[in-house]
Amino acid sequence: MSSKRHEVWYAAMMMFRQKQEKREFAARAPDGVRIYAIGDIHGRNDLLLDLMERIDRDADMPHRIIFLGDYVDRGETSADVIEHLIALKRERGDDIVLLRGNHEQAMLDFIAAPEETANWIEWGGGATLESYGLDKVAGEDPEDLRDRLTERLPDSHFRFLMDLVNWHIERDYIFVHAGMRAGIPLEQQREEDLLWIRNAFFDQKPGAFGQTCIVHGHTPNEETPLDVGWRINVDTGAVWTGKLTAVALEGTDRRFIST
Repeated sequence: MSSKRHEVWYAAMMMFRQKQEKREFAARAPDGVRIYAIGDIHGRNDLLLDLMERIDRDADMPHRIIFLGDYVDRGETSADVIEHLIALKRERGDDIVLLRGNHEQAMLDFIAAPEETANWIEWGGGATLESYGLDKVAGEDPEDLRDRLTERLPDSHFRFLMDLVNWHIERDYIFVHAGMRAGIPLEQQREEDLLWIRNAFFDQKPGAFGQTCIVHGHTPNEETPLDVGWRINVDTGAVWTGKLTAVALEGTDRRFIST
């Protein structure tokens, strides 16, 4: 078989497999409520405001919004994102669910032990520090940066970071930041996996989680969200692509809304 024919055959088989998996996994959202789950924001408050307007226009029934973590780092307005999410939670209460991402955990780790976790600055934390008004971040002493951050970090923002949860369930859907391991009860999953896992989660076979569908972010899927039946990835790399995405779940229906 020629290389080109092999590529066409492989693409067709993957498409067939994904369609088959979707048919086999008829996960259902709770009756009478629409669930929106939003992927990684990463300091793009402009995209968050845009997507929330789209969701508010779309939401013609009782609904709940679940944020999958990674609100901070890389983008320029992490502090604004947190402030906006605090306001949403205050206004809408239990209809807003806020999960912890690995970047929020990294920010807390930096506050607790700056010398040991200074690499956070290099992989996105520098932009977060700047969003709180710090300048001259590059090359500065980590403890000095931590002290300057805590001087500027509002108590409400610190409480926000501390109050984030690692998972949430809505009937047949489990919402986590990164993913999880099959065969382990949710309450026994390692926090490190819920926040960081990739290949060990992606390589699971369909059916490993029964009829449950895992909704997650953490791993950018270019500009297009991914739905393979047993898992849905709504991280569309917003900080780089300009596309912040939510999945809308109602009954057994699934659809995406993007900026």
